[in-house]
Amino acid sequence: MNNSNTGKKRRRKPQRKINYNMKKKLVMLFGMVLLALVVLTLRITYINATSGTKYKKQVLSQAQQKYTSQVLPAKRGDIYDRNGNILATSNKVYNVILDCKTTNSDTDYVEPTIKALNEVFGLDEEEIRSLLSDTRTNESQYQVVMKQATMDKKKEFEDYQSAGVDSGLTKAQAAERANVKGVWFEEDYLRSYPFNETACDTIGFTLERDVADVGLEGYYNSTLTGVDGRQYGYINNDSDVEQTIIAATNGKSIQTSIDIGAQQIVEKYVNGFKEAMGAQNIGVIVENPSTGEIIAMDGGDRYDLNNPRDLSNVYSEEEIKAMNDVETVKALNGMWSNFTVTDAYEPGSVVKPIVMAAALEKGAIQESDTFVCDGAQVFGDTTIKCAVWPDAHGTQTLGEVIANSCNDAMMQIGAKMGAIQFIKSQSLFNFGTRTGIDLPNEGAGIIHTKDTMGETELACSAFGQGFTCTMIQEINAMSSVINGGYYYQPHLVTKILDSSGSTVKTVTPTLLKQTISSAISADIRSYMALSVQQGTSRHSKVQGYSSGGKTGTAEKYPRGNGKYLVSFIGFAPVDDPAVVIYVVVDEPNVDDQANSTYPQYIAQGILSELLPYLNVKPDESEDGTVPETELWEGFKGHLKTTSGGEVDGDGNLVDAEGNLIDWEGNRIDENGYLLDENGNHVLDENGNYKMSTNLVSASSGSTETESSRDAVSNPDAPAPPEDDNSETTQDNNAETDGITNEEAGLE
Repeated sequence: MNNSNTGKKRRRKPQRKINYNMKKKLVMLFGMVLLALVVLTLRITYINATSGTKYKKQVLSQAQQKYTSQVLPAKRGDIYDRNGNILATSNKVYNVILDCKTTNSDTDYVEPTIKALNEVFGLDEEEIRSLLSDTRTNESQYQVVMKQATMDKKKEFEDYQSAGVDSGLTKAQAAERANVKGVWFEEDYLRSYPFNETACDTIGFTLERDVADVGLEGYYNSTLTGVDGRQYGYINNDSDVEQTIIAATNGKSIQTSIDIGAQQIVEKYVNGFKEAMGAQNIGVIVENPSTGEIIAMDGGDRYDLNNPRDLSNVYSEEEIKAMNDVETVKALNGMWSNFTVTDAYEPGSVVKPIVMAAALEKGAIQESDTFVCDGAQVFGDTTIKCAVWPDAHGTQTLGEVIANSCNDAMMQIGAKMGAIQFIKSQSLFNFGTRTGIDLPNEGAGIIHTKDTMGETELACSAFGQGFTCTMIQEINAMSSVINGGYYYQPHLVTKILDSSGSTVKTVTPTLLKQTISSAISADIRSYMALSVQQGTSRHSKVQGYSSGGKTGTAEKYPRGNGKYLVSFIGFAPVDDPAVVIYVVVDEPNVDDQANSTYPQYIAQGILSELLPYLNVKPDESEDGTVPETELWEGFKGHLKTTSGGEVDGDGNLVDAEGNLIDWEGNRIDENGYLLDENGNHVLDENGNYKMSTNLVSASSGSTETESSRDAVSNPDAPAPPEDDNSETTQDNNAETDGITNEEAGLE
């Protein structure tokens, strides 16, 4: 069958015709496009006629130059003391960059550029010439030829390069200098510490702009570090192309509670003791007990913050040369460590007022209680002796227990508390727990648990042996004992400032808990005052001021090795303590180390200057003046001011020429009036002689050297719990995690 459709007509598809209206629209569109092209052509012709040279120059310049990006460094924030003195700052410096490609682009540029770098910066001509000729560097546009050039040197180079008509140069010399090409400056910042080694353990340092691990620099690194900016685009001196700039954000600054004047007083006496006697280590903390603010802190080996890798202050040249890399790193870390915060040790009898306060608060003992010291306590086969063994203290009131530092009585008090309550009280005062001070690498120390504390461990812990703590733990616990019972978190930073100096944040004192009642606090202050008046702390007395104190003498483990850590903690005035000071002398350089007078000498010297410096009223002076305090004779000839002055035979500060000077190094006459460098009196605005406001005297002459022993000397005394290195943390951002009042049974 034929299925073909041959016989049928195909149906045509309808075709769309362009009508008149569509034709009209197309003509109009074509006309508009043609008009736009004409206008564009005319505009290009106009631009080419008026600015063609300019844009041709830019295009050619960009074709010859690479796209570059340059970091704009952020300024690290400053560190201030409480009075606004700069402890750490960043000064703008410049890296000198040599663009070898540009310098080599014309032979006339080479020698003038080499000569300029040599004459202004003292750079070696042959080294520069080598960079320009070596195939590895001759096309480089970024060769750092000098780092950290000062702004003055930068300006000197710029003046050299563009000498004016009045420079006195000949035309040939001016033309030569005009051919200095390919040198530019990269901004950077150099960290500097105006007081060099002063407060080095507290301030810390940076090895790079944004890298710091120790001190305040390390703890507040993220706060101090800014955000770098960036400049990018085509770099061509003959081009008008604008660069895109993203400005840097400078870091924030911090203001601390450190008083640099107080710090210098502390270090003056520590240095004097080191020169006179020496010790394995000496630590000092001065704190405001009513706020937890640290006024001064000296924690061990000193080093120059501007050159922190220099070990010469601690080791001899021969010792340094003999060190391998591992030993050098170990030595540096040891030198940078802050003993007052990091190291844990057996504290000794300085904890006795704290233990007694806790026992009174819990009702384990009463104010009227007395204890009979027969020289020792026996625990099975172990005899723990009092320091006066084979003698005995006899019947002791609570005040006499503290004043005479009676170990026997303290063991009895510990027994009355019991292990569980004793451990709770230790935790309440934050022993065994970090304080949360704003410094890195804080140690925690180790205290016993109920499973490890037997009767001998309890007995020894009651007078400060058999457990470990840090200096910051001890002084902060003591601050709460004498300030009415209020435990504040210790801290150093009081304000955070923006780059313009405006306050961003104020750090107020943080009250964490109440440890004891105000009445018990007053009792403990009176007991510690008795210790200064007639007890083991009498060598700390500063004339004109009431004060309280407690000595400590801890025999280091293993027992019987003759190694002791001696200490003193004190405060003034008694009724309203303005400062509390804690001094630790670890292994004094003498045969008989068990002598707690050594830290008292240091504390006495410091307080004799510090209290007047802080404008603390002499509450035992009838006329309001500060009587002279007779200091340790060992200081004679060893006390030096921060200005480099020394103390003469009469106790007066003198400079290298023997002229009288004040504490700040200003020349004075015998009456304390200021003199200029020529020896003439300095006059005030009214024409009167101007008196120095920084007069100090360092008299000496004390010959008392008897020991104030309060240590245990018994080979059977238990060792402290084994320390765990993991207890040390890099950052202490968390607040103290000591137990609360409720957990301790305090209402």
